Amino acid sequence: MPAKRISEVRDLKKLKNMSWLSAPRVDRLARALSVSTAEQGEVIFDEKKVPESVHILLSGVARITCRNRKGQRKVVIIVAPGMISGFPLPVNGISYDFRCEALNNCQIGAIELEAFIRIALGIESADFKRMAHNYLGRWNLVQLRCSNFLGCTLKERLALALIELSEDFGIRQRDGLRLKLLARHSDLADLVGASRPRVTEYMSQFERERFIARQNRQLIVQRDRIESFLSQADSLLSGSESV
Repeated sequence: MPAKRISEVRDLKKLKNMSWLSAPRVDRLARALSVSTAEQGEVIFDEKKVPESVHILLSGVARITCRNRKGQRKVVIIVAPGMISGFPLPVNGISYDFRCEALNNCQIGAIELEAFIRIALGIESADFKRMAHNYLGRWNLVQLRCSNFLGCTLKERLALALIELSEDFGIRQRDGLRLKLLARHSDLADLVGASRPRVTEYMSQFERERFIARQNRQLIVQRDRIESFLSQADSLLSGSESV
């Protein structure tokens, strides 16, 4: 990195969410950063092309946006100078199309995630990612579920909750994804914000539509059918918005 760029980023420790770095690590990080600029309105990185990298906003203001269930792009975070938050872990059956955009002219430092973790923490990236996923990953999923539920019907919310449960507790067998836990209607009602009788009503409907089946008190989720239903619901919603 050219000397003038090193001096420009030596104040990393003063940036938002970077104060925990020790002075020697700040110096090492400054020398390892690849610095670029983004003009107003330019996409800095998105979820489709983002590499395994850490991005640091050195100057300017950015924003993180995503698409809601209506396909509209909405702002979810305004980013001040400092480390730019990574995107939430992807959820099967849900597309948010996250991207980070420059609100004005920005200067960005980037470094591969593996190198950043070695410099900043002194450990290997694989170990850190396993720890972070176990510690924080579930709350990301809760936030995504809550935001995605906005504008959804109860049937859609229940379908999304069943996909989430099948991701964590499903065992793939010939007849579908068999859940390893007893999916009580009272628990499902809490997850989707509905009454237990209403959930029972829709679960019966799901059985008739072959979204789910029951065998020996265990629930079998037909994930392909549920995802197809959600895709059709998205298409209908997008079509109504364009009228």
